Amino acid sequence: MTRIVQVALRDFLAVVTTKGFVFGLVATPAIGGILVLVAPSLFDDRDYRIAGEYAIVDPTGAVAPRMRAAIEPQAVAGRRLAALRRGMDRVPEPVRSVAEDAVPPSLAAELGPPPDVRLTVLPADADLEEARAWLAEDSAAPGEPRRAALIVIHDDAVTGEDPAAALGTYDLYVPAGLDDRDVDFCHEAIREAITEARAAAHDLDRAAVERLLEVPRQASIAVGAGAEGETVGGLTRLLPAAYMILLMVGIMVGGQNMLTSTVEEKSNRVVEVLLSAVSPMELMAGKLLGAMAVSFVMMAFYAGIGLALLASFSLLGLVDPWLILYLGIFFVLGFLVLGSLMLAVGAAVNDMNEAASLQGPLIVAIMVPWIFWPAVARSPDSTLALVVSFLPPVNTFGMLIRMASTQPPPWWQVWLSIAIGAAAVVGAVWVAAKVFRIGLLMYGKPPDFRTLIRWVRAA
Repeated sequence: MTRIVQVALRDFLAVVTTKGFVFGLVATPAIGGILVLVAPSLFDDRDYRIAGEYAIVDPTGAVAPRMRAAIEPQAVAGRRLAALRRGMDRVPEPVRSVAEDAVPPSLAAELGPPPDVRLTVLPADADLEEARAWLAEDSAAPGEPRRAALIVIHDDAVTGEDPAAALGTYDLYVPAGLDDRDVDFCHEAIREAITEARAAAHDLDRAAVERLLEVPRQASIAVGAGAEGETVGGLTRLLPAAYMILLMVGIMVGGQNMLTSTVEEKSNRVVEVLLSAVSPMELMAGKLLGAMAVSFVMMAFYAGIGLALLASFSLLGLVDPWLILYLGIFFVLGFLVLGSLMLAVGAAVNDMNEAASLQGPLIVAIMVPWIFWPAVARSPDSTLALVVSFLPPVNTFGMLIRMASTQPPPWWQVWLSIAIGAAAVVGAVWVAAKVFRIGLLMYGKPPDFRTLIRWVRAA
């Protein structure tokens, strides 16, 4: 046992004391934080000014005046402010308070510059071919706005002969290469104008109608056996993914480091020196424990950052403390299964190029839960969720996703999955030990799956 601990400590310190490990550990959240801070400015289009000349053909005579009003800066600012408020209403309350503090007292910067759009009303019988040619030529004089859109309103866009029939709409022509923001603004303004015209044609107060149709969405309240709690929309749906990613990163990074170090030690003949002091099983057990400790440090670091962020937004109540314990249990089971098999791959090959083909199925097994995560999280009691929860080696991922969802499984299913995982650990370690013992000192042609099976049966 002392030799196993010494090997584990050697591998653990060989990784965690390197500058690369410390840099990688800190760099990942640092880069994420920088992206969060920088991305809004990179993708911020609030300084973009909508400008150009629109031509409209309106046989109804009711849309063009309202289109002119819809593109006025005051009307545009009002719609943008309403959209901003609707977006803020969808944000969880703790996050909303922080976001509202970040919004400047004057919303001018948030709403963007006012549009500079000129509307030209063409006759109802205008030649559309000539109008489209006007748009395509764009031979506007210097200093004049560019020709940005040709809008053709349908005859029945406001009222129709049959009250029960669907009303008409419009056709929009734009020059090639027009920015999507200009196109979106044009669609928005046309919709606003047609809606206003329809309301007026039916003697309706549009503001009163919108008040009747407006039903603010309230947060749902999850009712459990002993308590009630308010759900937090997307955050509640993302929690299962967060647990799964932590588990996936811990197993994949630790297993890959262990595989790489084993291949390097074998190719450099360092393993022959190690085997003169310890047995193959002691070396294998020490490497597993050392790599597991490295992954545990990394997972604890990232989990601590996540909990600190949730606490800063007063959302720490979303995290069930028991799930953190189960995360550790499932991590140990998953790492011993997949990590031992990756260690066996490292012992069987001579370089990383040879390892690529053998570790492919293991990488696929780790990625399978990511493929099924949305379906399992959405329907934790479905047949797919049950299969994923009890099928090693992905059962650790599947059960953790179900436990973090809004419909946790019964406790007996959790412990049944743990028992299946423990049995899978015994089987995987047994197979890996057979391959590790023979492959560690084998050189030359890399083994295929048939050869690996012979090793397992012969050892």
